[in-house]
Amino acid sequence: SKMTVKAVKMPCTSANVYTKVPDGGWGWTVAFAFFVVEALTYGIIKSFGVFFNDLMESFDETNSRISWIISICVFVQTFTAPLSTVLSNRFGHRLVVMAGGLLISTGMVIAAFSRSVVDMYVTIGIISGLGYCLSFLPTVTILSQYFDKRRSLVTAVASTGECFAVFSFAPAITALKEQIGWRYSLLSVGVLQLGITVCGSLLRPIVIKEQEEVKAQPPEESTETKYMLENEQTCTSIESIDSGVDITTSPSNVPGKTKAEPKSEEPKQHGQIPVENYSTPPEPKTKLLDFSVMRDYSFICYAFFGLFATLGFFAPSLYIIPLSLSLGIGKDHSAYILSAMAIAEVFGRIFAGWVLNKKPIRKIYIELICVILLAVALFAFPFASEFWGLMTCSIYFGFMLGTVAGTHIPLLAEDDVVGIEKMPSAAGVYVFIQSLAGLAGPPIAGVLVDTTKNYSSAFYSCAAGMVLGAVFLALVRPCKTGLCHHYQQQQQQQQVEENPPGPPPELPDDFIDMDIGKAENSGKGSDSV
Repeated sequence: SKMTVKAVKMPCTSANVYTKVPDGGWGWTVAFAFFVVEALTYGIIKSFGVFFNDLMESFDETNSRISWIISICVFVQTFTAPLSTVLSNRFGHRLVVMAGGLLISTGMVIAAFSRSVVDMYVTIGIISGLGYCLSFLPTVTILSQYFDKRRSLVTAVASTGECFAVFSFAPAITALKEQIGWRYSLLSVGVLQLGITVCGSLLRPIVIKEQEEVKAQPPEESTETKYMLENEQTCTSIESIDSGVDITTSPSNVPGKTKAEPKSEEPKQHGQIPVENYSTPPEPKTKLLDFSVMRDYSFICYAFFGLFATLGFFAPSLYIIPLSLSLGIGKDHSAYILSAMAIAEVFGRIFAGWVLNKKPIRKIYIELICVILLAVALFAFPFASEFWGLMTCSIYFGFMLGTVAGTHIPLLAEDDVVGIEKMPSAAGVYVFIQSLAGLAGPPIAGVLVDTTKNYSSAFYSCAAGMVLGAVFLALVRPCKTGLCHHYQQQQQQQQVEENPPGPPPELPDDFIDMDIGKAENSGKGSDSV
């Protein structure tokens, strides 16, 4: 059976089967689905800051207690990432994402009728948080499988969905609240998030099968012809007793065998598989979750980078509006600042995808430069004292945030970290480790704000986490091919020196002569008979 290059639709799983990564095809539909999922997940999370003041007034709660809503949501989203990987490997990405969309919508709709902040901890924090995990991670994982050369660019462009969402949702929700109130506005957001289930239905599985059978057929035919010619020469040699070496080296000299048998035995001696018994080897069973990535030093460093960098991802989006209000900037202008940040993030994501798509280039170093510049942006916020200063910092931060946020998970598929084969499990473990920072980041910033009575302290805490993340990111490449690799080579060399391999067995000098003598004796015996 020949394998075609075109996609083949499997009747049971409706999967696309390719002989190589398509870098397009149905992948463009998956990219569009990821765009919408990004908009309805992270876009809503980053736009949730428009509800902060309303929730503080309605529930008479402090800033830090309201911050726990998003903190619990982000924690559940990242903490349950391994569960998302297991369910995706067991039931497929499509069903998992559709179930996640239902959970997100259910949590948001119920949250609209909450009577206390604790109710929102359960509805938005736990229910919607679990839905966010089941929706986002499987989508970005299957998108990476559809692309290879264009992976960085396509993923970066598709991830701009959350930026467009923040740009459009923040002013729209603000205007909607003035008309129908924050509760019905939150209810409308929950109904809108049902669109994730539609996007989940578009995630058709992909199977990559190399064209091994076509390559194996020509050598088998030539090998069989070779053996037939060799058998003819062997028969001629036996009849004429031309040389004892020919008789000894042919399988016909094995006792108890007939002339016809060497044709089937000879391939086994040369390590070949007979054509008649050729069968496709069974595919290895896929692990639901592979924790072997935890033994990779480069992945460990990259996971710590994600842990500390997460501190700087969400807090600025949550506190930019309260910071602008504390500086005497109006609500409308504050919403414009958040929208400008979202627009800049779009350009940052596209720019990062375009740069990382260039070859040859070491992508991990480009990511490190972007993380350092992002830390500088976070340090710049406290020095802004007016609208245009805060607008400039927001645009700069949004651009640098786009270069990092849109690429840090897809970079797991690069060989500098774990590679495309281990990416599904690595993404689950990576996001799981991020959960601690997602849980602690906003509340720590909220406590600092309540203690110091200054929103600048929240940005300082985010900048400190980003600096630590840059330190661990700088160690990823050395751990992959430098210090740790050299240390492993030294250990292997010491083991070889301690346990040197034994000398190969020596053959007698008259080994060939003995065989030739036996062949001549057997030839004389046949003549006498």
